[in-house]
Amino acid sequence: MFKQILGKLPKKPSTKFWDNGESQAPDNNNNNNQGGDDVLSQRSSSSNGGDNLDSVSVEVLPRLKDVSISEKQDLFLKKLRLCCAVFDFVAEPQRNLKEKEIKRQTLLEVVDYVISSGNGKFSESVIQEAARMVSANLFSNPHQQQWKNKTPEAGGDLEEQEEGSLNPSWPHLQIVYEFLLRIVASPNTDAKISKKYIDHTFVLKLLDLFDSEDSREREYLKTILHRIYGRFMVHRPFIRKTMNNILYDFILETGKHSGIAEFLEVLGSIINGFALPLKEEHKLFLTRVLVPLHKLKCLPNYHQQLSYCVIQFVEKDCKLADTVIKGLLKYWPVTNSSKEIMFLGELEEILEATQLTEFERCMIPLSRQIAQCLSSSHFQVAERALYLWNNDHVSNLVRHNSRIILPIVFPALEKNGSSHWNQTVRNLTENVLKVMSDTNPELFEECRRKFQEDELNAEDNKKKNGETWRQLEEIVASKRGHTSMAK
Repeated sequence: MFKQILGKLPKKPSTKFWDNGESQAPDNNNNNNQGGDDVLSQRSSSSNGGDNLDSVSVEVLPRLKDVSISEKQDLFLKKLRLCCAVFDFVAEPQRNLKEKEIKRQTLLEVVDYVISSGNGKFSESVIQEAARMVSANLFSNPHQQQWKNKTPEAGGDLEEQEEGSLNPSWPHLQIVYEFLLRIVASPNTDAKISKKYIDHTFVLKLLDLFDSEDSREREYLKTILHRIYGRFMVHRPFIRKTMNNILYDFILETGKHSGIAEFLEVLGSIINGFALPLKEEHKLFLTRVLVPLHKLKCLPNYHQQLSYCVIQFVEKDCKLADTVIKGLLKYWPVTNSSKEIMFLGELEEILEATQLTEFERCMIPLSRQIAQCLSSSHFQVAERALYLWNNDHVSNLVRHNSRIILPIVFPALEKNGSSHWNQTVRNLTENVLKVMSDTNPELFEECRRKFQEDELNAEDNKKKNGETWRQLEEIVASKRGHTSMAK
């Protein structure tokens, strides 16, 4: 990832970080100042604009590779402090270009220092300054909030809306995220020292950033959260609890959050590492968070990750299959065909991990729902339901309970085979009927006779109802005639 960042920079043979832009690496040979520091000052308006002006100084410091080993740590700390300066990329993107470039080059240099730091452990002062620099750029940056509050115009075209969702300060933020990722993952970072600065407050603010509209930012956050969860065991319960609360708020209150897919991807890895037997809190998370997430309108945005999390639970504890399937049936879509197809795909994966005992607990309501899908006029829904019989494990579950399942689904199959408008659905239905007929011919014929009897009874009832309505209409007409004659 870091190589990709460097690959986008203009290259200059003489140095790794400094390019031919507005900022240049200081020439220590021609500099009479022993520290080699050249100070560039600029006046910038505050976030309110207008008359309030504050002075910001940006130093061009010597390169780390140009100083002695004994001076490197102090210089590294100075560079971290320099990177705490934040610039406005939203209201004034063309202002302070030279200072912005100096900061960007300094950020790249501190990232490279972390990568190539060898076997020496980072001191507490380095960890403290690193956390302070990251916080200044990610959590305390007023221009970040200004960008979040700036919504693209509704009348704009698609390209303008996509550009509006990209963070304009990304040239700096990307390197800050890369630095945080490298410092957290580095073997030179002592977790016992770092947990004092990468604490609950830091993690909480980091989790809040997942609501960013910029997918590049969410991708970095996802990777960093993975690393923090892996390195800092003391933070694991807090991370899970906070993610639960954010998901509760999404389900029960707002229904809007940009980072649900990334959250669930992280949770998928966490669930994969759960020890057996599963704790009660983990089972509650499944029933109170993961299953209700299926009811949201924006389910397509995160369904793949959600399905993976749910299946992980079922594979770890097959007894949860009954709970999950009944939960899916509770939130089964009624008028949204695309969501029905998603549910059917997830259901098939769950059934593959379901044992016969758990299947028998939910097979009656499940069979009724499958029958409704088979009767759907949307050919993709009916087709996806018929594909369930192509799965050997699902077909085996149905075969063991054919006396209960076949009478429920047979009417839908029989109607599809004779009257569905889509030829593919009719062909698939004939294949399923043939399989069932070969499996249990006696039961199949019994269901067919019952279906024919029900159809005849339905036809008789229809005629009787028609006759009744005809008689009622005659009575109403005769009463109207008597009324008009009386007048």
